[in-house]
Amino acid sequence: MIEQTVTVPPEERVRREPARRPVRPREAVRFPVLAVVFVCAACGLVYELELVALSSYLIGDSVTQASVVLSVMVFAMGLGSLLAKRLRCRAAVGFGLVEAALALVGGCSAMVLYAAFAWLGESRYVVVAFSLAIGVLIGAEIPLLMSLIQRTGRKPGPGEPDDAAGTVADLFAADYVGALVGGLAFPFLLLPWLGQLTGALVTGAVNAVAGGGLVLWVFRRDLTARSRALLLAVNLGVLAVLATATVLVDDFEQAARRAVYGEDVRVAVHTELQEVVVTGGPEGPPDLFLDGRLRVSGEDEYRYHEALVHPAMNGPHARVLIVGGGDGMAVREVLRHPGVRSVTVVELDPGVVRLARTDPALARLNAQAFRDPRVRVVHEDAFHWLRGAADRVRERYDVVLSDLPDPGITPSTKLYSEEFYGLVARILGPSGRFAVHAGSVTDRPHTYWTVDATLRAAGFATRPYSASGRTPGFAAGPDRADRSAGTGPGPCDWGFLLAVPGDRPPALGLAPGGPRPRSLDAETLADAARRAERTRGAETPPSSTLVHPRYGD
Repeated sequence: MIEQTVTVPPEERVRREPARRPVRPREAVRFPVLAVVFVCAACGLVYELELVALSSYLIGDSVTQASVVLSVMVFAMGLGSLLAKRLRCRAAVGFGLVEAALALVGGCSAMVLYAAFAWLGESRYVVVAFSLAIGVLIGAEIPLLMSLIQRTGRKPGPGEPDDAAGTVADLFAADYVGALVGGLAFPFLLLPWLGQLTGALVTGAVNAVAGGGLVLWVFRRDLTARSRALLLAVNLGVLAVLATATVLVDDFEQAARRAVYGEDVRVAVHTELQEVVVTGGPEGPPDLFLDGRLRVSGEDEYRYHEALVHPAMNGPHARVLIVGGGDGMAVREVLRHPGVRSVTVVELDPGVVRLARTDPALARLNAQAFRDPRVRVVHEDAFHWLRGAADRVRERYDVVLSDLPDPGITPSTKLYSEEFYGLVARILGPSGRFAVHAGSVTDRPHTYWTVDATLRAAGFATRPYSASGRTPGFAAGPDRADRSAGTGPGPCDWGFLLAVPGDRPPALGLAPGGPRPRSLDAETLADAARRAERTRGAETPPSSTLVHPRYGD
């Protein structure tokens, strides 16, 4: 039998072959991937800044907290990139689960951190744990996305260039631009509009929608039916948790605030700069907290403010400048002296002054000081205001009072620097006096004597003294937890320095014919000076400058 060979034309052969699944072009995948990388990078940086801001607020020392969060997170990102290698074989479902976990952990981080501080009194380890977890999840994102992109589209033919380097460049460009947007959105959008807790929850929801949407839409062909169902259920569960937390966030914040401040919280507001809380019963004296630190204790604030103001008023005092003092208590003591013609208060936060004017208990405590026509309030950074004050001020000030938080609190450090004191010297009259609150003498002698050394380096002669009998935690020790979390008794004294230009220390006394303070007299001041001198060390600490702050040494 003769076999016949039938030649099939190429066109017919193509028609007879089974149709292949269409391959997704890489360009069709690239844009949605880059868009999601952009969104996820913005969310990741918001989580990072949220941890830095909240840990600085809860624990204090923003430089240390930022260093801990950033260093742990960068290390964890490298660890996450290594761990992502194990998920490359199932990159689509791996990326979806990573983003769902990141949305849940990052979105809830602020609430858990605040809860740990409020009810457990310790949040340092929680900060490290969240920094580690969020860093690992962020580090796994790019390797998994790169693996997914490399599986899409056709392979380059012989002699055709591989575009892997271009893909990596696009991914990192989208990542860095997204980080820029997230970094700007946090202080200018999320924090003022939503606050720390709600802002983190909303960011988590955006993260979950972006990550889950990318996998379930663009890379759905890489998923089995079971994987799709798993990812859909996980993302819906994460969104449900975040939505529930958002609904309950106000109740949670009130409960946590009561755990921190007690049951008598009367006013709690977030200004553009800080949280301001007023506690106390309707008849009792109020307590004022700024960012959780007790700034005014209604029971014994007069001891602090009398010690700050009255020794400095022993001399010419027609023109007085108060740096800080937005609560109005120092203004009250100044206005008790006859002969005061003008008082200028340079307070950065308008919300504090507004509350001191309008809250009945605070206004009663400061004797309605801000209603006096001699008082002028300037809402500006004191350092920047003083830089131009020498040109604006026609007459120099007779008295300058530095009513500021402890120098150990990082935002206050520049107002305890040699450069700042040099600016004060420019606007102080030849016989002017400068009083500085310098922290606790007994609990933090190094910090106190560093302030003294800094004043002398700026051309002042100083007289140290202190006041005792303070409520624990008042006013504003550098550790946020001292007072509100009950982690320690806190400082029990205030330290002050009275300074004058030149090399001759000023006399420590009260103004003749002036008001009689309840807590001060000549003998008390002499004892206060001796107590402070006993804490002086054998070695004089170096001065603190803007480029080399010494208060944390």
